[in-house]
Amino acid sequence: MRIVVSGGGTGGHIYPALALIREIQKENKEAKFLYIGTQQGLESKLVPRENIPFKSIHITGFKRKLSFDNVKTIYRFVKGVSDSKKLLKEFKADIVIGTGGYVCGPVVYAASKLGIPTIIHEQNSVPGLTNKFLSRYVNKIAICFDEAKTFFPEEKVEFTGNPRASEVLSQDGARGRLSVGLKPGIPAVLIFGGSRGARPINEAVIKSLSEFGTKPYQILYVTGDVHFENVKKEVELVGNPGNVIIKPFIHNMPEVLAGIDLTVSRAGATTLAELTSLGIPSILIPSPYVTNNHQEKNARSLSDRGAAKLLLETDLTSKKLVEEIDKILMDEKLLASMRVAAEELGIQDAAKRMFNVMKELTSTK
Repeated sequence: MRIVVSGGGTGGHIYPALALIREIQKENKEAKFLYIGTQQGLESKLVPRENIPFKSIHITGFKRKLSFDNVKTIYRFVKGVSDSKKLLKEFKADIVIGTGGYVCGPVVYAASKLGIPTIIHEQNSVPGLTNKFLSRYVNKIAICFDEAKTFFPEEKVEFTGNPRASEVLSQDGARGRLSVGLKPGIPAVLIFGGSRGARPINEAVIKSLSEFGTKPYQILYVTGDVHFENVKKEVELVGNPGNVIIKPFIHNMPEVLAGIDLTVSRAGATTLAELTSLGIPSILIPSPYVTNNHQEKNARSLSDRGAAKLLLETDLTSKKLVEEIDKILMDEKLLASMRVAAEELGIQDAAKRMFNVMKELTSTK
C-alpha cells in the first residue's frame, strides 16, 4: 500500500498522523509513505526526523475578513492542487489521508480529482474551514467526538478516535516520572498549556506557588519554551517550593503522562485523546483564541460525562486553580470516578480503526 499523509501547522495535526504511520508500519512492513506539508509548518521538522519521506507545497490559509491576501491564497490553492497532482502521480498513491491544517486542502482535493481514495481526520468536536470544504469530496471522514457528526454527510462518517490515543498506552509511567524528577508514591499533578505554553495559566501558577508548597502532592509545571525565561525570573522573586518542578518543555510527554494522577491543561484534541486513553482526570482550561471556540466544546464533551472539570479562562485565578486541584486530588472517590469516566471515553484502538477504514477503501479501488 502506498500512502500519502498530509497535515500541518500545529502538533495537534501532525502527532496523530505520525502515530497512524507508526501503527501501519507495525502491521504492514511493505507500506510506503509520503508526507506532504509546508516548509513553514512544524511538520517540516518533525516528519523528516522520523525518517518519513517529506515533500512540501506552498499554501496559506484564508483570512476570515475580506482581504486581498485571500486572492493570493486562491492562486496558491490552484497551484498547490497542480503541484499535489504531480507528487501523487509520481508516488503512485493508493490512498490519501488529511489530518488537518490548510495544507490538506489542495492535497486531498487533488487526490479526489485523480480518483484516489481519500480520508480526512477531524480531531475536534467542531471542524475547521478546510475539513468542511473537503467533506464534499472525500470518501470517508474519521471523527473523534460524537458532536462532530452533525457537520458532515452521515454516510461518510466513521468514528475512529485519535491515533495518538493508541500510542500512549505502551508507555512506562514510573520511568516517565523519574525522567522529570517526580518522586514515586506521591500524587502528581501535571500543569501545562500546550506545546507553546499559555500565559494566563502561567500567571495563575506563579501566584499559587507559595500555597502549592504546603500541599501533600507534587507538581510538574511545564511553561512552554517561549515563556520559560520570563517565568524563571518571576519564580526567583517568589521562590520555588521543593514539591514543584518547572520545565520549559517535555519531549517524552506520553511517557510522563502515563505516570500522572491529575492534569491541568488546555483542551486540544490530541491532549484529550491521550488523557482519555490513559484514564487521567483533568481540569481543562480551554483556549478562547481558537476557531469556533472548539476547545471549549471539546472540554465540555469530557466535563459533561464526569471525566474532567471545566474551568473557563475568564474564571481562572490562582485561588480557583488551587481549590479545583485540591477538590479532586484530596477526594479519592471523586478521583476514582473521574478515572473511570475518562477511560470510558478513551478510544484505545484508534489507529487500528483508522487503518481498517483505509484497507476497506483500497480493497474496493
